[in-house]
Amino acid sequence: MFYQFLKNVIVGPFLLSVYRPWVRGSENVPKQGPVIFASNHLSFMDSIFLPLVVDRQIRFLAKSEYFTGRGLRGWIVKRFFLAVGQLPIDRSGGKASEASLNSGLEHLATGGQLGIYPEGTRSHDGRLYRGRTGIARMVLESGALVVPVAMIDTEKVMPVGTKIPKVRRVGIVFGEPLDFSRFAGLEGDRFVLRSITDEIMYELSRLSGQEYVDAYASSVKGRTQTAKAREAVVAARTAAPSSLG
Repeated sequence: MFYQFLKNVIVGPFLLSVYRPWVRGSENVPKQGPVIFASNHLSFMDSIFLPLVVDRQIRFLAKSEYFTGRGLRGWIVKRFFLAVGQLPIDRSGGKASEASLNSGLEHLATGGQLGIYPEGTRSHDGRLYRGRTGIARMVLESGALVVPVAMIDTEKVMPVGTKIPKVRRVGIVFGEPLDFSRFAGLEGDRFVLRSITDEIMYELSRLSGQEYVDAYASSVKGRTQTAKAREAVVAARTAAPSSLG
């Protein structure tokens, strides 16, 4: 109820009039049944714009940090994400991550729609990174169709690290649904899971026009941050006055 109120009365009309998102391929979105929207991830705003142009509610697997903040701000953020139907996902791995994915499967079992970012995190440089195979397992266990979605220019609205959105026109491109029913019963085969995931990422690269990097975004981001930290230390040492002067 709160979700529909936000979308149709308060937030939706305002964002649609200000950002004027253009849409291609809307005929590829199924009218009923379980659907997984597999999207590239350029900005926090991806989870805002995509639901605005789809009739049925989309629930996203959102990082658990959004639900564990402290103080008044943490409480407000948590209540908001719960109200709009976000599902917390623990990205630490193991049983915690498996439990998070199961909550998504339960939603799909009711015929719902689920939004997933296969890269696992936002792209820090606009390129498309290797997908994680959790999405493939969910596809096979749920039997849901996969609709690849390319978000266009959302990083220009709210780049990583910024808090105030800018006004830029954005685009959403829906690809043709992907049916992986031919692999039913093979969710325990890691080679099948990788094959499905790679096919999804290929479609995302084709739809978005992004350069594909065959490495996990989190790993590349970690190496980049480490390199920058080392450069900062070297620069600080170089700029510091010599104790022998």
